[in-house]
Amino acid sequence: MSEDNAYTEHSFFDNKPKRKTYLLHLTLFAITFITTIIAGMEWTTGKMGPYEFNDMAKGLPYAISILLILTFHEFGHYFAAIYHKVKTTLPYYIPFPPIPGFFNFGTMGAVIKTKSIIPNNKAMFDIGVAGPIAGFIASTAVLIYGFTHLPSVDYILQIHPDYFTPEYGKDGIHLEFGDTILFYILRSIFTNPNEFVPPMSEIYHYPYLCVGWFGLFITAMNLIPVGQLDGGHIIFSMFGHKIHEAIASISMLGLGFLGMSGLLGSIMNLDLGFGWTGWLLWAFILYFFIKVKHPPVPHFEKLSPTRMILGYIAITILILSFSPSPFIITM
Repeated sequence: MSEDNAYTEHSFFDNKPKRKTYLLHLTLFAITFITTIIAGMEWTTGKMGPYEFNDMAKGLPYAISILLILTFHEFGHYFAAIYHKVKTTLPYYIPFPPIPGFFNFGTMGAVIKTKSIIPNNKAMFDIGVAGPIAGFIASTAVLIYGFTHLPSVDYILQIHPDYFTPEYGKDGIHLEFGDTILFYILRSIFTNPNEFVPPMSEIYHYPYLCVGWFGLFITAMNLIPVGQLDGGHIIFSMFGHKIHEAIASISMLGLGFLGMSGLLGSIMNLDLGFGWTGWLLWAFILYFFIKVKHPPVPHFEKLSPTRMILGYIAITILILSFSPSPFIITM
């Protein structure tokens, strides 16, 4: 998860990483590159291995795309912090190892950590909003490329030779990614309805669509206006702690509702059409680790109209990117 620990009281760190720190960042990046290549091979081929060295090429489009989006997001935060002379680390990429029987994206995102106090809400806003906007632009670009470069129907038939038969999908676990407003709009604009367009239950075999969707998912999770998530920084900086606390509380209730809907749907085998059990886990993490309230800043003042417009753009991005049911798993 790409979440920034944007408020600490440690100001004694140098903004220039030492050699060992550089090595740590590069090592994590290299490991994440490998785990995302493996994830890309799994998603695109539908196989869990074993793989040969030549198979790595199949995972490269996925790995490069997902690291591009994460890098855009985190360096958006990084350069905004540098602009405001806030000491910060380079991104720490978080690899996720392949686990048999457990679907994953090869990474849990990336994170930077600030090493000095953020002086005011203007700096807080700029640091908070730069990452999601940069990541959103990268995700949108990847999706547009994916939709405008869809392979022929032979591609899905190589993975599922029985795709168009009545027997397809009757056995095993069925995974479908939840649609979003932006994904739907881009699909409608950039694809030809007379040609084969993969449904949401098959886009994970298409690396650019899969990664673009994942980028929107991560962007939306970070823009939820709670605590020290990017969305929390933005709403706090725009409206102050009282309005932020109210919006954060409503957001937590919304996550709880979606999470309970997903849980009840799973337990009672009901197709409610919305909800995901994972939102309960995310709400738990937010409540106990990231916290609902936003910490204060030394100096708070009204934001400029330009920053307020950017804030509303970020809220719009959340709406366009959010899926109430991001993962729909049926038997």
